[in-house]
Amino acid sequence: MTAVDLIEKKRDGGTLSEAEIGWLIKNYTSGSVTDYQMSAMLMAAFIRGFDEAELFAWTEAMLHSGDVLDLSAVEMPKIDKHSTGGVGDKVSIPLAPMVAACGIAVPMMSGRGLGHTGGTLDKLETIPGFTTGLDPDTFARILSDTGLVLAGQSSTLVPADRKLYALRDATGTVPSIPLIASSIMSKKLAEDLDGLVLDIKVGEGAFMENQDDAHELADTMVGIGRTYELEVVALLTLMDTPLGREVGNANEIAESIAVLAGGGPDDLVEVTYALGSEMLQLAKLAGDDETARGQLRAAIDSGSAMHKFAEVIEAQGGDPRVLDDPGLLPKARYQEDLPAPSSGFVTVCDALKVGLAAMRLGAGRERKEDRIDPAVGITILAKPGDPVDAGQPLARLSFNDEGRLAMARPLLEQAFQVAAVPAARPPMILGEVRS
Repeated sequence: MTAVDLIEKKRDGGTLSEAEIGWLIKNYTSGSVTDYQMSAMLMAAFIRGFDEAELFAWTEAMLHSGDVLDLSAVEMPKIDKHSTGGVGDKVSIPLAPMVAACGIAVPMMSGRGLGHTGGTLDKLETIPGFTTGLDPDTFARILSDTGLVLAGQSSTLVPADRKLYALRDATGTVPSIPLIASSIMSKKLAEDLDGLVLDIKVGEGAFMENQDDAHELADTMVGIGRTYELEVVALLTLMDTPLGREVGNANEIAESIAVLAGGGPDDLVEVTYALGSEMLQLAKLAGDDETARGQLRAAIDSGSAMHKFAEVIEAQGGDPRVLDDPGLLPKARYQEDLPAPSSGFVTVCDALKVGLAAMRLGAGRERKEDRIDPAVGITILAKPGDPVDAGQPLARLSFNDEGRLAMARPLLEQAFQVAAVPAARPPMILGEVRS
């Protein structure tokens, strides 16, 4: 068996066996198969796709390329949530403490931002002292103690995916349904979960730009869960416009704190509650949506959700005082507003262009090795449907570098459209797929 033989087989439309896929993933993880060989395989898989057996074998090989967590000592139901990524998507940050306060153990492993999509880890690390790099024993201990952990993927957990994720981004093979599905599900299966809720983003600012592709991705991941006897629910949510009003890192933490305090933008709150309701129902802690939402509201109103966030911040070395004083988060030195070109109604706020503009400010990464500026970002002051007067600010850019501002501002200008007649607002929840 050689890498070249397997590349040629897949290139020509052949079906790889479980043994062949297992050999390939094992030897790529160890370094015997090179990046340039795996790049060719990824492109062949991107073009040819996987059948059901290949998808299972690929997921299984990645899952067992390293450690699998043993969380059997945690007595509470273990439910996680995963988003396919979007602009302004900070849902995990208020959601996890809310559902943990209701009695769910949430072993949440998140990723870093790349390109126009933000990363939960980058946002959390703007909290002074907060660490997301936890070894498996520490991960399990914090989960057992607090019912919640917010961390990154350890070096020993699904190491094949760590290598493949970066390679997919560098080779133009990210938007492949089988590669996305196996990447996400291998990590989640390694968490020893009782249930999983997926947030499949759909629209201009998402990897899945149309509902058909998003539905296919949801079906694929729910199907993988079914194979492993893991109950999975997927919601398709809108990502044409940034979620919430803050796009960046520290500013998104501040907005997340506002949600835990009972405020926050309506669209962000709506998606958070919808996903939280599904998590509580999967855990059998609520029998229907109305009951689940009542429990989530009670966790907010009582302050127990905020207390849970403070508890996990402290457990992971952070300063919980940020919850009372968001001013302790990093702040950019300068701000500049983007005025409306005319009076009317905002009809478009393009999530992709806003995300790219934030990346140019330094809030995101073009390459995996790029460093982010935690303080910079964009505040959306007018969203689709909002009336505006000529000269009224549409958005505010917070920046530290004039050169980066010059690169970001033209993109942000292109993101907005203003018209005389308001456009209809589509629903945030576009569909669902269940096991």
